[in-house]
Amino acid sequence: MTPRKVLICTYGTRGDVEPFLALAHGLKEAGFDVALATSSRFRAFVESHGVAFFPMSDTSLAALESPDGKTMLEGDSGLLPRITAGIRLSRRSGAIQDGLMRETFAAAIDFPPDLIVFNAKLFAAPHVAEKLGVPAFLGMLQPMLVPTAAFPAMGLPNLPLPGYNRFTYVLVRKSIGSFRRRMNRFRHEVLDLPPVRNGSAVLFPPGAGNIGVLHAYSSGVLPRPRDWPESARVTGYWRLDDGRGYTPPPDLAAFLDRGEPPVFIGFGSMPSGDARALARLAAAALRKAGRRGVIAKGWAGLDVEGSDDIIAIPPVPYAWLFPRMAAVVHHGGAGTTAEGLHAGVPCVICPFFGDQRGWAQLSAALGVGVAPLPRRRLTEDSLAAAIAEAVTNTLLRDNAENLAARLRRENGVKTAVEIITQTLSDPRRGETV
Repeated sequence: MTPRKVLICTYGTRGDVEPFLALAHGLKEAGFDVALATSSRFRAFVESHGVAFFPMSDTSLAALESPDGKTMLEGDSGLLPRITAGIRLSRRSGAIQDGLMRETFAAAIDFPPDLIVFNAKLFAAPHVAEKLGVPAFLGMLQPMLVPTAAFPAMGLPNLPLPGYNRFTYVLVRKSIGSFRRRMNRFRHEVLDLPPVRNGSAVLFPPGAGNIGVLHAYSSGVLPRPRDWPESARVTGYWRLDDGRGYTPPPDLAAFLDRGEPPVFIGFGSMPSGDARALARLAAAALRKAGRRGVIAKGWAGLDVEGSDDIIAIPPVPYAWLFPRMAAVVHHGGAGTTAEGLHAGVPCVICPFFGDQRGWAQLSAALGVGVAPLPRRRLTEDSLAAAIAEAVTNTLLRDNAENLAARLRRENGVKTAVEIITQTLSDPRRGETV
């Protein structure tokens, strides 16, 4: 019997790619023929896991690494410069999305799928599914699109106003709906499909049938709302591996062996206008708190001179590294937050923008992290104080260990694979989101 084919389309930083690669790996193990389409910079990463790769333009990620991208994301850049930089970037986003639309369709032509899984940055994927007559799932690393009265769209503030929570999802969908004109041009010129009539149809075109939404986080971290439709599921986290079998660089292994557990500091793919200053701030905060530290260089370009108490490291699997830390300091990306929660160590989250604020607030509410420390308020003193609290508060550690024990009993990839398998066996799906 010919294996069923699943095309996975995702775009963004490594944190946007790795969970979908984990899903691809799980689908392969279950006997599916799988391909993953994403930015060309991740070719080696994807192919190293034995998954077929279809390249997409790197233009959008390069824009975030540009001076305007760094200004927009830096918390201390000032409001007016950030707005101005954001406007300049938005003028480029339409043309970038046009290219991604065509690349999504090209991948589906080269690898005709029986089902498509996509992330919310690739608007064309559900329309391509409509054209091909195949089911599709939207994979979400955070709750931002399925309306609920239980909480606002992640990243937006909590306000005690009647109807506010549901309204936040209207705002998010309207922002995506601003691409409707471009989407309709793509539907007409490339897909030969009729236009969609409203903004919500940019991600949920009626002609595609009901598009299920798979939320790749744990209900132990954020319970599934009772007012969600059946088609919105919470699967558990999509993790690539648990770190077993990894051999660290000799200098890192020696550093870890010669003292108490250090504190990790890293800001992932967040670009920094002055990476050296941020690295110096991190090192000074560690020393003021009296803690050894591991600083991740990352895309932010953080680097410090090696010393007896601090080491700067290239990319290392967080699943291996974080359990060996006394605490983890990071930007609050969905993937980094997930690895921190699985490690069972307290966290200090310094959100830059978007859903990172939501994960920071949620970690504090769960009692596994200190109060959020936004990038704009990040100083040597504030970070040192947060680190000191994270490593000395025994209640934080107890809560973190208890939550991690629950998360380690879950298998989000397996749950998602079961849902996809069931859908391909019986493509009838529930109510629309």
